Amino acid sequence: MFTPLVSIKTPSIYKGDLPSHLARCTPDMYASIVGLRASLPAYKASLVLSDLYRSYDMQRQAHLDYVTGKKKAYSPPPGGSMHEAGRAFDLELDQIKKLGLPAFWPIARSFNLVPIIKSPDMSLSEAWHFDCRGSHDLVYDYYNAGNGTNFESAYRAMAASAIVSTGQKVDDLGPDPRTGYIQSGLIRLGQKIGNMDGAIGPKSRDALAGFNIDPALPSTRSSSKSSGCCRSSFQRSTLRTARARSRQISQRICWRARC
Repeated sequence: MFTPLVSIKTPSIYKGDLPSHLARCTPDMYASIVGLRASLPAYKASLVLSDLYRSYDMQRQAHLDYVTGKKKAYSPPPGGSMHEAGRAFDLELDQIKKLGLPAFWPIARSFNLVPIIKSPDMSLSEAWHFDCRGSHDLVYDYYNAGNGTNFESAYRAMAASAIVSTGQKVDDLGPDPRTGYIQSGLIRLGQKIGNMDGAIGPKSRDALAGFNIDPALPSTRSSSKSSGCCRSSFQRSTLRTARARSRQISQRICWRARC
């Protein structure tokens, strides 16, 4: 249903391969890393990583380290980084220094890897950061065009889309990633549903119906807020139905959006 995260062995700054808790990524990022890594020796350069995947807790700690001054480079709170989706890596710039960033960028782009900064200048913060956006670039374009307004930036909306597509939660989209995942899929399929907010509203239901998908899905955000001890048998049954139905819908949307 969700985009899987796969393990990868790749050189790192840690005197060996990237540690296992960091060495996870989406299949397309895996292909991009392997392809880029194989191409660089011809340019007398190599791909050595310092970071790849971050869990929710790892991203939260990175953000706290930035806020408290332990880390100079900006790290957003959880839900705002492509690292959480296994779609971003940080590389060791010294390993491509002779090649240079201006020459490295088009090579990276040929493997669907894009920088997060606007100018290929090694002195800039985040010069080491590259994303594999995949179809989530369409969510960026959607928010950049003003079709959604609930995220502070188009980049953060794209990151949230990518994260929920791996089955990880994004606080702004509620406790169940499946509703945000369904909305993300609809946006990537070209539907204008307003905000990607984790609530299946009228616009999302109409878009689902347009794909001949029964949009009869009880609200999961309100139901999931009740504690287990306070739920009636009817509420529990409704919640189970909602979750089962959201799984079915997200599977069909994922197939269409090629998640």
